[in-house]
Amino acid sequence: MTEGVAGTPAGEPTDAELLAAHVSGDPDAFGTLFTRHRDRLWAVAVRTMGNPHDAADGLQDGMVAAYRRAETFRGDAAVTTWLHRVVVNACLDRLRASKVRRTEQLPDDLDEQRDRGSARTATSDRDDPEQAAIRDERRRALLGALTTLPPEQRAALVLVDMEGYSVAEVAVMLDCAEGTVKSRCARGRDRLAHLLRDRLGDATGPPPASRDRPHTEPDVGAARPIAVPPGPDPTTTTPGEGGAP
Repeated sequence: MTEGVAGTPAGEPTDAELLAAHVSGDPDAFGTLFTRHRDRLWAVAVRTMGNPHDAADGLQDGMVAAYRRAETFRGDAAVTTWLHRVVVNACLDRLRASKVRRTEQLPDDLDEQRDRGSARTATSDRDDPEQAAIRDERRRALLGALTTLPPEQRAALVLVDMEGYSVAEVAVMLDCAEGTVKSRCARGRDRLAHLLRDRLGDATGPPPASRDRPHTEPDVGAARPIAVPPGPDPTTTTPGEGGAP
């Protein structure tokens, strides 16, 4: 498919044009914009909140805020960066307000979404049930451990290590200094390493890297970025299709 500005399919309005049209009164523009980025925003919300129920609330809060505050967008970052910032902040607000520290495991289908920056199931694992079981155990342990981190550390790791955004992009999303993002990632990785050793044992080793956009920042710290081994491939359900919130 031929694409235009910033990956927008040729002939379709850009994200910035859609947002501007929404501000100007177009009743369909925001719904189109949300549909375009819904899957990735949903994945970030689920990983940040720790479960689909709270993630749906956080995503809705974020989209309502974005819908109402669209005129505040000044174009100093990409629209998708701005949307992520609004959604992550809405999720963090909910976590801080309720002091949620959930430990239940995240949905098994979270990383099986094509073209969303998440992990995919390797063909070799599908052919090898034993390897698939090992990877699934590591993945469950990792995602379970992730939900025990403080919200700010969890959000930084989700955006940098799982979604593949750069430290600079995440600093904009979280409205903090790049050094703060690096520090949160380093502390979060260190905490996860200890938790995974307790849950899996040293013999299992670290989970293999499986992101589509591996994080390669040279100065984040000595700890290696986390990676989510893919699980099975069931049908994914995300919040409602299109339309304004």
